[in-house]
Amino acid sequence: MFGWCGEILVVDLSSMEAKRVEADRELLYGYMGGRGLGVKVLHDEVSPSADPFSPENILVFAVGPLTGTRVYTSGRYAVVGKSPLTEGCFYSSSGGFFGASLKKAGLDALVVRGRAERPALLVVDDRDVEFRDAAWLWGKGTRETRKELRRELKGFSVACIGPAGENLVRYACILNDVSNAAGRGGLGAVMGSKRLKAIAVRGSREVEVADEDVLDELMDKARNRFIWNPVLSKALSYYGTSALVNVINEHGILPTKNFQQGYFSMAEEISGEALRERILVRKSSCFNCPVGCKRITRVGELEGEGPEYETIGALGSMLAIGSIEEVAEINYLCNDLGLDTISTGVTVACAVELSERGIIGEKFRWGDSERVKGLVVDVAYRRGLGDKLAEGSKRFAESIGGGEYAMHVKRLELAMYDPRGAFGQGLGYATANRGGCHLNPYMVAVEIFGVPHLMDRFSAAGKASIVAYLQNLSAAVDSMVLCKFTMFEFDDEMYARFLSAVTGVEFTQETVVTVGERIWNLERIYNLKAGIGEDRLPERLLTPMEEGVCAGRNIPLGEMLKEYYRVRGWSEDGKPRREKLESLGLEVET
Repeated sequence: MFGWCGEILVVDLSSMEAKRVEADRELLYGYMGGRGLGVKVLHDEVSPSADPFSPENILVFAVGPLTGTRVYTSGRYAVVGKSPLTEGCFYSSSGGFFGASLKKAGLDALVVRGRAERPALLVVDDRDVEFRDAAWLWGKGTRETRKELRRELKGFSVACIGPAGENLVRYACILNDVSNAAGRGGLGAVMGSKRLKAIAVRGSREVEVADEDVLDELMDKARNRFIWNPVLSKALSYYGTSALVNVINEHGILPTKNFQQGYFSMAEEISGEALRERILVRKSSCFNCPVGCKRITRVGELEGEGPEYETIGALGSMLAIGSIEEVAEINYLCNDLGLDTISTGVTVACAVELSERGIIGEKFRWGDSERVKGLVVDVAYRRGLGDKLAEGSKRFAESIGGGEYAMHVKRLELAMYDPRGAFGQGLGYATANRGGCHLNPYMVAVEIFGVPHLMDRFSAAGKASIVAYLQNLSAAVDSMVLCKFTMFEFDDEMYARFLSAVTGVEFTQETVVTVGERIWNLERIYNLKAGIGEDRLPERLLTPMEEGVCAGRNIPLGEMLKEYYRVRGWSEDGKPRREKLESLGLEVET
């Protein structure tokens, strides 16, 4: 096969057995790989009613047909499982080099089943698979774990969990290479429940491409388009994602003090400019990426990767912490402990507001970075109040009668854009299968940056159609697997041409989007069976701001949802119709 490897490695930790199985060609053609392949395997093998922490749950580490090729940003992988945070179908994606290493080992996916009796390390060296004892690594942070394994396993790429994953924090993440994270949804806790501390992968296989000449031509065009794109070649390359801080703040949608405000008076102190001037060491890149949006930073004796924009918002403005140094230190701590920085910041912000309102007895105040650091450690080790916060904002707040102060959708804490100033982003939040996700779709590109064209951010007109289309395209991009930043420049036609050149299979614009729509609907069906389907926003975000540039604006969510369901071909209550599923080739029970 071209593009794909045609093999899946299935690992059973309960029996400590591993076998390679042939990947069905129709499965690969219909779901591409990455997110789509993982979602299909999860749907077929794990009951929607399964306990996410039970051995019945699986983790699928999957790459796509473009992974490991010359196509820009092709080093990513997706990991799919039943989320302990949302309790639904969940995927998370990460950059770095781990995805390319999986592909070089001749794999389209690695499926992890069961539960080990003792902490385990899985080593995949080309076609050789070995289970090793990892008790000596259990309890170590991700930084030390990677350091120890790099010393012992030369040339391997490592994905691992920290204490948060070991202690089943519902928003624990998986980190690979330096500090690249499959961050959202708590799949690191699923890895911890399986007692799998780390996976080390090395491979030597080169990805076979169907038409090198056509790929050469496409890469020439891609190179020029990247160079002339101001977001990719200037903003992201020069400042990284932290370039967004001042822009988003000026538009009045930088979440502040648990979404009570959309403007942070100290945004300049945590901006990309502040990061570059005060703590930047150098920039870095993932596999085969010309953008280089990653930032290596240093504060005192500490050095690490980031913080990214989302982290700056969640650990900065959300908590009213106005120092890029303090935000970076909390970020380093979260990365080492293996915590999703978005869910961590939003959950702690919820606790600070509940304290401020007298709903909990513990005394916290906005801007207290030292107290936040202590809480982060307590969350990772499930100590004291941290044990309750480790359940996520929804479970924590509802357990003490303060559910309205949890800023989440479908139990996933919201990302760092206040939708009262970007109505399409609000619809995206409400309908995202993952929950409060800003990437499915990233409507900020359309409503703030005008990519591919600018839409009135305070209008509902046309938003349902573009949200549905971008959700489908995003699912396809996550299955190729490429970085979503490519969507600032490429469209479905360019993706189709890349796929056709690499795989030798004819992909059109329509087939690319249809694959994404198939994946989106399958995720929706799984979540409905799991009891997750309410497309809503927190009441706070349906209430207009009282001040700022977005004051008085009210999201017409009900109106947009009605149109969205119509565009999707779903029923009025948001359920995929039988005829829609059949048109996508989905033979599933609803």
